[in-house]
Amino acid sequence: MKNVRDTILTQYAASPNLRSLIESFNTTMDMTEFTEEFLSTIWDISTAEDYGLDVWGKIVGVSRLLNVPQQTTNFGFDEAFISANDDSPKPFDEAPFYEGLQLTTTVRLANDGYRKLILAKAMANITDCSIPSLNNALNYLFEGEGDAFVAITGVMSMSYVFSFNLSPVEWAILLNSNAIAKPAGVSVSIMSLDFNNTFGFAEADLQPFESGTFFPDSGIQNANQLTA
Repeated sequence: MKNVRDTILTQYAASPNLRSLIESFNTTMDMTEFTEEFLSTIWDISTAEDYGLDVWGKIVGVSRLLNVPQQTTNFGFDEAFISANDDSPKPFDEAPFYEGLQLTTTVRLANDGYRKLILAKAMANITDCSIPSLNNALNYLFEGEGDAFVAITGVMSMSYVFSFNLSPVEWAILLNSNAIAKPAGVSVSIMSLDFNNTFGFAEADLQPFESGTFFPDSGIQNANQLTA
């Protein structure tokens, strides 16, 4: 209690022994520090840490374990070049030698990645899957990273469009977690396009010759395994 002296009856307010007992008990039982720590590390999803995020994960129904395919770039020959994506072989001084296949791509997400996954699933649980609602969710999840929006690409088809390069964890959340919402019966794809570094037409805010690279075939991923 912050103002414990205000609770003592006037006739006992001058009693040093009684006041000492009450104030000592109040100090011992003070919940202020505990309450602030609880709100910060568990209750508030934006600041929650390990245990707090684990609790939130159970509430919304997502695991901290997620299949996150690693983007590996290795030294190699031009003859092995098959696409414009980041996994293509690189010349000297740009990539290490190949170290072999990974035993598993399932990883335990760090707090920041798990927090984004939890928020994505929480929003999917309550969304009405309208375009405005999905756009609001994308803008909240990827705030500060760049533009993110939903584009209608045809009859019963749509794309989540990101104007920046997604990290491997973000790709995994969008493709492998079943945490991103979509309207029932709608075909979905994920498109990641860095406008500042991609060659294309000026009308689309893309870059001219010698100022950008071609859009890689890895920039669009099928996401039809997403649940409604």
